[in-house]
Amino acid sequence: MRIGIIGTGVAGSLLAEGLAGFDVTAFERVAPGDQAEAGTGLNIGPNALKALRLHMPARHAALREASLPWHRWFVDLTDGTRLFDLDMRDVAEEPGLRIRWSELYRLLRAPVAGCTRNGHALEALEEDAAGRMVPVFRTAEGLRREGGFDLLVGADGRYSRLRALAAGEPEGTLLGVCIWRLLVTDAADCPYDDYGQWFNGNARLLSFRVPGGAVYIAGTFPLPVEGQIPEAMKTAEAQRALFTPAEGAPCPAVAWMLDRIAAHLPDIHWARSATVPVLRHALGGRALFLGDAAQAMVPTLGQGATQAVECGVVAARVLRAGGDAAAVAAARDARVDFVRDFSLAASDTLLPPADVVAGTRKKMGPEFLGRLRRLYTEVD
Repeated sequence: MRIGIIGTGVAGSLLAEGLAGFDVTAFERVAPGDQAEAGTGLNIGPNALKALRLHMPARHAALREASLPWHRWFVDLTDGTRLFDLDMRDVAEEPGLRIRWSELYRLLRAPVAGCTRNGHALEALEEDAAGRMVPVFRTAEGLRREGGFDLLVGADGRYSRLRALAAGEPEGTLLGVCIWRLLVTDAADCPYDDYGQWFNGNARLLSFRVPGGAVYIAGTFPLPVEGQIPEAMKTAEAQRALFTPAEGAPCPAVAWMLDRIAAHLPDIHWARSATVPVLRHALGGRALFLGDAAQAMVPTLGQGATQAVECGVVAARVLRAGGDAAAVAAARDARVDFVRDFSLAASDTLLPPADVVAGTRKKMGPEFLGRLRRLYTEVD
């Protein structure tokens, strides 16, 4: 079986590495070594690390070496009042990790460079006389046909071109929350280290250190009914007001973040949190979708890239054993449904009229921690 992989992000790179020795070609739109699209940081959950430890130990070791461990998860109010404090080893078999997107891509793409064709942006799909898929790419030299492939794998992210061509553009569902992201590289004086969240009402900051002396900061706040991000909110003054407690001053961690937001406002990436329906395969099983191309979800539990890791590892295992797209769906979709439902439920405190204090403290109870333990450990 000839397999083509569209996109060498998290799931695509891991799938290509896991299918070493098979007839696999991966296609990536960016040039070799170009990580311009990966400007921030992320946390990867213990469940992804378990999947790699069990099935791709060399990749597990490489990621561990290049990252910082995610040992602790705490939630405060912006005045510093502690609401939630969790040692990750209480719910997981090993810590998660914190890393820069650019470094993650570098580590995942390097092992599959030999089977990757860079500078290929998917433009169209055709079919050959044998019924195999023929992808058409836009390259620096113009349109180029590659084919045919018995299986095309869409691992090209939330706005998957392969999914759009094979099954139409998915209709997203907005959560009603703005999410913005920023990587601060001049962060030697940052007063915190591990994964923290700070609430002021339903507005939330999330931040942690990543390797290289940098700090990742993300902010969320509820959106108006129409779902658009007001331009008036994209100012340093508006963000400072949003995260400053009504009484008293912000705690040192929040004060530090607010100063960095003001200093780096042009570097912030603004988006709206949304989900799309899960679609695992199309075109009679000739197109398979992994990661965000299949299952884009709200980022509340940080499971976007984490589930992409699981997707790449599981799909490689299934295809190596002779399975097809339907077999990958059977191995993945129940797990993904659980993760999506849990991530959405955990987003309750981001939206009014939720009581942030009561809702967050409830997450230290056995029901939430039991589901978190299932998320982090039930990995095959």
